[in-house]
Amino acid sequence: MIKQILLTLCALAVLSCSSDTIDKPNVLLIVVDDMGWADCGFMGSEYYETPNIDQLASESMVFTDAYAGAANCAPSRAALISGMSAPHTGVYTVSPSTRGNAKTRRLIPEPNTEFLDDDLYTIGDLFQEAGYVTGTFGKWHVGMDPLKQGFDYNVGGSRWGHPKSYFAPYIIPELEAPEGENLTDRLTNEVIDFVEKNKEHPFFVYLPYYTVHTPIQGKEDLIQKYKRKQGSQGHINPNYAAMIEAMDTNVGRILAKLKAEGLDENTMVVFTSDNGGVYGITEQRPLRAGKGSYYEGGVRVPLTFKWKGKITPGVTEVPAVNMDFIPTFKQVVGLEKEIPHHLDGMSLWPFLSTGEEPEVRPLVFHFPVYIQGNHGSAPVTRDPLFRCRPGTIIRYGDWKLHRYYEDGGIELYNLKQDIGEAHNVALDHPEKCKELIKMMDAWIAEKNAPIPTALNPEYDGDFEAEQVKKALNKKR
Repeated sequence: MIKQILLTLCALAVLSCSSDTIDKPNVLLIVVDDMGWADCGFMGSEYYETPNIDQLASESMVFTDAYAGAANCAPSRAALISGMSAPHTGVYTVSPSTRGNAKTRRLIPEPNTEFLDDDLYTIGDLFQEAGYVTGTFGKWHVGMDPLKQGFDYNVGGSRWGHPKSYFAPYIIPELEAPEGENLTDRLTNEVIDFVEKNKEHPFFVYLPYYTVHTPIQGKEDLIQKYKRKQGSQGHINPNYAAMIEAMDTNVGRILAKLKAEGLDENTMVVFTSDNGGVYGITEQRPLRAGKGSYYEGGVRVPLTFKWKGKITPGVTEVPAVNMDFIPTFKQVVGLEKEIPHHLDGMSLWPFLSTGEEPEVRPLVFHFPVYIQGNHGSAPVTRDPLFRCRPGTIIRYGDWKLHRYYEDGGIELYNLKQDIGEAHNVALDHPEKCKELIKMMDAWIAEKNAPIPTALNPEYDGDFEAEQVKKALNKKR
């Protein structure tokens, strides 16, 4: 897969570098909702068409081993916006933490915090302190009002995780629109207007598109186009493909606007997703599973960084996580003031600017709650009832270990040899398991991360076994 990505980018590459010093670049951060790691052309998709994002990737540093802060929407966004891991924010999932049938949950999960506090320092606050005008356009999901959480302008952002429809009326109270207007088009129009009004001043655009989250509603002409196209590698949904292409077209509109205004060379553009794609709608082959799971298909995401003349385009396997954004941007904009809370990521800027690879670090995902299964995920998750049960996951170098708290289960994978996490080699490598568990325990102690231990009095083993049997029979 890495070779395919390299060949794709080489074919697309258009290198244009400048040695001019650029102070305080504008920053455009695009976060697509629920778009999987393999859902773009530059990441190997032959069905979804993303020419504008592919072109962006050819001018960027592409991280093949990039991760969201969590496997579903709210905790991933909380990590990105705060720079902190879930034990620090308390946002572990989209509330409630008691998801799935109570009779099938052996433990009482940790309570979940729904929103970030309004007084918590955010990525918006960082840019405001650096003298930027800040705007967010789209899904917020970690508070009621982004204007109280570091942003000067807000279009369409509130507590809502998705629209009722991508064609107006959207049923997003903060966003009135003429009937039939497309939400992705509208958000793009608003960004273009913001750029026009603030082009003489450093700006930070946070563009968390609602698309390609459910409901899956593409434009009819694009749906018909993809119905005539042969699917491949689990990419077969013409409606979803239509949403992907519409998003790509709108990204292209924004990039064209930056170029037309002469802002292309002093704007850093970052493109990513908030978590893996939804299994049953799209697949992330060769990765396993999808959104809500802590197998690679649920947490590995596309990630590109472009800054013309400052970042040399290429492809790297250096692991990155969205908690790295705040420390990276802090260094890019030259903000010397200390962030008022601990940051769990690291600055990627030394690597982006010089190519010097950072020391290997552990990436830890802590999930002391439940998220039920859906969309036919039974064949690729640990059991057919839940996409993930309470556990902690660590990646260190080529190795990844899953530890589950209900049954003490351990899974160990060598991602270099088995990126699809198909072969649990825990029994073959007991010393590696001990090493990673020791590292995990140190992280848990440092973060004071809660581990659920209380037994759930509603749990019914016989009922669970029957539900598992029904689910497995249904999938055959």
